[in-house]
Amino acid sequence: MTSQIIITTITAIVSLLLGGVVAWFIANKQAGSKKQQILADAEKEVEALKKSKLLEVKENFITMKADWEKQTSERNAHLQMQEAKARQQEMALSQKQSDFDRKNHDVENARERLRNQLEIVEQKKSDLDKVHKMEIERLEALSGLSAEEVKERLAKSLREEAQTSAAAYINEVMEEAKMTANKEAKKIVVQSIQRVATETAIENAVSVFHIDSDEIKGRVIGREGRNIRALEAATGIEIVVDDTPEAIILSGFDPVRREIARLSLHQLVQDGRIHPARIEEVVHKVRRQVEDEIVETGKRTTIDLGIHGLHPDLVRMIGRMKYRSSYGQNLLQHSRETANLCAIMATELGLNPQKAKRAGLLHDIGKVPDDEPELPHAVFGAKLAEKYNEKPDIVNAIGAHHDEMEMTSLLSPIVQVCDAISGARPGARREIVEAYIKRLHDLEQLALSYPGVLKTYAIQAGRELRVIVGAEKITDAETESLSNEIAKKIQDEMTYPGQVKITVIRETRAVAFAK
Repeated sequence: MTSQIIITTITAIVSLLLGGVVAWFIANKQAGSKKQQILADAEKEVEALKKSKLLEVKENFITMKADWEKQTSERNAHLQMQEAKARQQEMALSQKQSDFDRKNHDVENARERLRNQLEIVEQKKSDLDKVHKMEIERLEALSGLSAEEVKERLAKSLREEAQTSAAAYINEVMEEAKMTANKEAKKIVVQSIQRVATETAIENAVSVFHIDSDEIKGRVIGREGRNIRALEAATGIEIVVDDTPEAIILSGFDPVRREIARLSLHQLVQDGRIHPARIEEVVHKVRRQVEDEIVETGKRTTIDLGIHGLHPDLVRMIGRMKYRSSYGQNLLQHSRETANLCAIMATELGLNPQKAKRAGLLHDIGKVPDDEPELPHAVFGAKLAEKYNEKPDIVNAIGAHHDEMEMTSLLSPIVQVCDAISGARPGARREIVEAYIKRLHDLEQLALSYPGVLKTYAIQAGRELRVIVGAEKITDAETESLSNEIAKKIQDEMTYPGQVKITVIRETRAVAFAK
């Protein structure tokens, strides 16, 4: 039983082993066939990939071949162009070389001709030296002098002639310097007179205060002169109480202080209370009123002229112009007139009329400073304008209107001309009509006294004299000397403001009639 079980067990084990072997064999056989199938599929894929890559390589080869052929053709074309250009340059160089050879040949020919001519010249120079030496020997024999003695005498003669010419030139320069110095001196004197306003003392340095009766003079003087001394101390004005009927003289060169004294005296006389304490009170009050009036006058002037944005100190100086005069012409009226003229002229020239009007109004601002500087009023006015932030062209126009600064803008000559127009017109400044007419007549008659002068015309209010001379009597060279002689005679014999320009006109006219 046991052995049967063992046999059965062994049989079962053998059966299991045989079944496993059979199953392994069957499975191994199936795996081999599958592997062969996979290998076959892989070979097919490799073959397909190989064909694809071969096709791609062929296409790239064809493309690269085409590109290479194209580049080769372009390079060949470029080389052909370079070769053609090189041939052209070679031809041009050969042409230039031939031209250079031809020119070189011409130069050599010219050099040879010059060499021959130089030899001829040297030969002629040698012959000339021989002739010159022979002539010198002949002249020395005839004159009895050696060449050195002749040179010394000639040099002495030329030296004397040069000394004479130099002396004449020095005299001419001295005369011209004297005339220029005289003119500059007159200019300085005139400017000084303008600054202190002393050209007519009776009208510019003195004010007359009229009173109803001479009894008021005693009250003004006061006991032991206390009132008049207090008034003079408070105003800085000399008060002259003399035998002049119904008048008290106020003397002083500051017109503002003179006006303060006049108004103070007027209030004191009207009030009737005249004593030192009252005098100081009234003078202090009137001084404030005058200062307010000065500012108000400046503001009103700028508003009337349409000028805005001025510094308050400049406005106050414009108001002070009301109490200043220049050659008897009220400075404020002169500045207003100059401003209007500048605006008109600037408009005609296509420039800014507002700037021109501003420069014209401020051109004499240097005449009314709070202190008295040692500068010309034009230069000092320019410094004031620059200090109060006026624009550079306006500053230059103020400083250059008397040629004391270089003109750098078109406003400068406009202001200069308009200032001269305002001051030069007849009646603008102090000069009675009879004296004005007589001065013009004397100018014309003075020029008519010269021989060859046909007509004379005094124009521009006597600032220019035009002299017409006969063409058959005076030459062109003589006209210049005639103008100088007339100018010198006017300068020596006449009194006139500013300067007089003498223009001598000589012309020849030929008239014919066609019938």
